[in-house]
Amino acid sequence: MPRRVEDWIRQAEKDLQHAKNSVDTGDFEWSCFAAQQAAEKALKALFQHLGGEFFGHSLLKMLHELPDNVKPEEALFEAGIDLDKLYIPTRYPNSFDWGAPLDYFKVEDAEKAVKDAERILSFVRSKVSE
Repeated sequence: MPRRVEDWIRQAEKDLQHAKNSVDTGDFEWSCFAAQQAAEKALKALFQHLGGEFFGHSLLKMLHELPDNVKPEEALFEAGIDLDKLYIPTRYPNSFDWGAPLDYFKVEDAEKAVKDAERILSFVRSKVSE
């Protein structure tokens, strides 16, 4: 299987830009989801860079499965946990007893998600460039 590290990173960057744009347009639930996707794609790029693959969507699991010499500081695990919580409820009304995702996600949620994704992407870039 060909390694496509750069493709994964480029898409992660594009997803992060989409997350930022969605903050500006008030689409906070989509901003949160795009931020999660940016972090997921960045971490999948890192796995490819290290010669492997990762199947699944859990950022926390990806971070835990990194080799010991690549593991990030604890704060990045917290960012992964927070972003993982955004994977499903940002898209599906049945994640809540009432209303739709657009009723639940606010600007503060989106801004935090973007910051968390930026931190994960920055971590990945630092490891891929070593």
